[in-house]
Amino acid sequence: QVQLVESGGGLAQAGGSLRLSCADSGRSFRSFTMGWFRQAPGKERSFVAAITWSGGGTDYADSVKGRFTISRDNAKNTVYLQMNSLKPEDTAVYYCAAREFYSGGDYYTEGTYRYWGQGTQVTVSS
Repeated sequence: QVQLVESGGGLAQAGGSLRLSCADSGRSFRSFTMGWFRQAPGKERSFVAAITWSGGGTDYADSVKGRFTISRDNAKNTVYLQMNSLKPEDTAVYYCAAREFYSGGDYYTEGTYRYWGQGTQVTVSS
């Protein structure tokens, strides 16, 4: 059974950093492509970053390139999102998501992900 639990959200000042974690309690983590999405107030949920099952491939939304880094530790069944140089517009609920590595469709499309965490709030003050 897959259960994704995010942690690490909170309040940060503009220019600061936060690291989000997402732990999977199941046994299939190594076979998942993992993604991070976010939803700001009044907006639709949007893609932030993704990482392949091996960690060998990553991709980012243009808005976070150069500031955010996604990584994973398959031994710990955990995916991370290191967020640096935070901006007020990064304020959102952040969700981690998982899909089997063989899943079709674009990894930046939320509908292709099968499993979701409950979300963690990130608030960046100016």
